[in-house]
Amino acid sequence: MASQAPPRIFSRRRRIAGLRRARVRQAKRDAARYVLDDMVEDVLDRLEFIRLSPQRVLVIGDWTGTLALSLRGGGSLVDEHDVATLDEEHPIEAEPYDLIVSLCSLDRVNDLPGALLHLRNALAQGGLMIASIVGAGSLANLRRAMLAAEPDRPAARMHPLVDNQAASALMQRALYKRQVVDSRTLTVSFGSLDRLVSDLRDQALGSALASAPPALGRPAKVRAEEAFLDAANERGRVLESFEILTLTGWKD
Repeated sequence: MASQAPPRIFSRRRRIAGLRRARVRQAKRDAARYVLDDMVEDVLDRLEFIRLSPQRVLVIGDWTGTLALSLRGGGSLVDEHDVATLDEEHPIEAEPYDLIVSLCSLDRVNDLPGALLHLRNALAQGGLMIASIVGAGSLANLRRAMLAAEPDRPAARMHPLVDNQAASALMQRALYKRQVVDSRTLTVSFGSLDRLVSDLRDQALGSALASAPPALGRPAKVRAEEAFLDAANERGRVLESFEILTLTGWKD
């Protein structure tokens, strides 16, 4: 029996368009990049802790170039790709890698089990895969604001996200050994809903849903902003959380 194709939740075309817009926005002095910066710093800390000095490395999704620069400084040969040049849902044609790092990418593929398996297959024996994604515990205030904007028939405007338990099961299914999934929380304060949305666009974290909803009308925008600010503290700031899941696994 032929295997059933995964449901099409995300649009690769929209992901690429969002990435290209983010690169333009990054030219601004105050453009946000804290999610990716946090992921890059975490990966470098992990590699230092386990004293791994990989010879061949594949980096996916780091549009800042910081991770590749650091790894090259340590003597690694690094291939860099993003969603526009490498589709993780297809086999990766290259010599086996000692290390593969995927940042802010795997949370928006339609076939996540397949993508994890393709990454494993691209590893050399004994190679390590590290993937950091925005997890299901993220952006609770934004989700609440979107529901308040359209109380009668809310449209799907935010991505479904993976939680820790599901990520662990997927890593096992993709046959990784010594696999671990851990999470941490990155908390950022905002004075308005518009600033949060702007930050997401700066970092190519906007919507890439295959079925794009219509734009919010003015009354809906007002309801969303009011609902968002309901969570403000005494200083008028809303503390929003990004749950960062890090998936690590070896090919033994």
